[in-house]
Amino acid sequence: MGMTMSQKILAAGAGLESVCAGQLIQAKLDLVLGNDITAPIAIREFYGAGFDKVFDPEKIALVMDHFTPNKDIKAAEQCKQCRDFARKFHIKHFYDVGPMGIEHALLPELGLVAAGERVIGADSHTCTYGALGAFSTGVGSTDMAAGMVTGEAWFKVPEAIRINLSGAFKPAVSGKDLILHLIGMIGVDGALYQSLEYAGDGVSSLTMDDRFCVANMSIEAGAKNGIFPVDAATRAYMEGRVARPYTVYEADGNAQYARAIDIDLGSIEPTVAFPHLPENTRAIGDVGDVPIHQVVIGSCTNGWLSDMAVAAEILKGRRVHPDVRCIVIPGTQKIYLDCIERGYIQAFVEAGCAVSTPTCGPCLGGHMGILAAGERCVATTNRNFVGRMGHPQSEVYLAGASVAAASAITGKISDPRNLRRAH
Repeated sequence: MGMTMSQKILAAGAGLESVCAGQLIQAKLDLVLGNDITAPIAIREFYGAGFDKVFDPEKIALVMDHFTPNKDIKAAEQCKQCRDFARKFHIKHFYDVGPMGIEHALLPELGLVAAGERVIGADSHTCTYGALGAFSTGVGSTDMAAGMVTGEAWFKVPEAIRINLSGAFKPAVSGKDLILHLIGMIGVDGALYQSLEYAGDGVSSLTMDDRFCVANMSIEAGAKNGIFPVDAATRAYMEGRVARPYTVYEADGNAQYARAIDIDLGSIEPTVAFPHLPENTRAIGDVGDVPIHQVVIGSCTNGWLSDMAVAAEILKGRRVHPDVRCIVIPGTQKIYLDCIERGYIQAFVEAGCAVSTPTCGPCLGGHMGILAAGERCVATTNRNFVGRMGHPQSEVYLAGASVAAASAITGKISDPRNLRRAH
């Protein structure tokens, strides 16, 4: 029986010729990831079990990105716990305030993930790295602790849904609109413990930033992972970042899929997910009159340079609505520097935005943009559950950078195409 792309990567890690959906396997890991919220729990489990060494200090990454720069004493203590652990065990990839970025933007940028690798992270959006043709998935902190010790993890091999993409996006549409469109189609549990394997001629029209966004939010459909084929764009991204050999896996022609879904990229409109689930999607033309109080442009989903470029193009020479607070968060320090060099930061500040050092901050209601009761926010983040960004009576509307930036200008959820500049 043929295997899907994810199944091939898992089989290789388990040293097996083949695996099938539902099979339990133990597979070798290429990277174990934790952050300042989840790693302290793993570290306590590590010490509690009496362990005194890690399997490979070069295959563990600790990124202090959620509550940093530290927002309170507890956050400072958690980071110190990670810092002490990293020093004691000589963890090579430890990223603290200053060099750190949002973990799922930072790791690909630094070449810490490559095609064909197996990655677990104590953060649900670890599935981002499927954009590079890797099998990556979120796990609990106890599994992270076990991974740091053994370099292995147990998996139930997932079955897969094939997402056949054709065509290309229209203006003002991006990967965020694609994944919101898909989640709107199948629901937040539509791919429960399944791989979302993206394929078809339309893949080549997607930028790497589009793919990172789509893979990142595959978890919002319940997926175990999302994964893209490795093509010229993938190889170009890894060139100069990944110095080690990597293996490219392709799905077999006779691979078994639970189902297939066809999507014409050209049919997708700018899309908004209404509270309080990512599946509550509406095309921008069906949104209606929704006044807002805050806009957040950033996160591991949409803190990429292309998102900054889209937002800057709309905001440049305009002013944020007086009733709106607009917060812009580049995903990494390199992206921040690129924004400075290209004039994006100046455009943001002159428009009346607050620009933050890289942080997860407001996405999880941590800091840098907490909502009060009754407030609405348009965010390029990945979740809009009750209380996700602050008060349980606040509301989060998910959208891409173009809709978010346009909404910051108008003070209500808006179609960015209505703000298109004359050339």
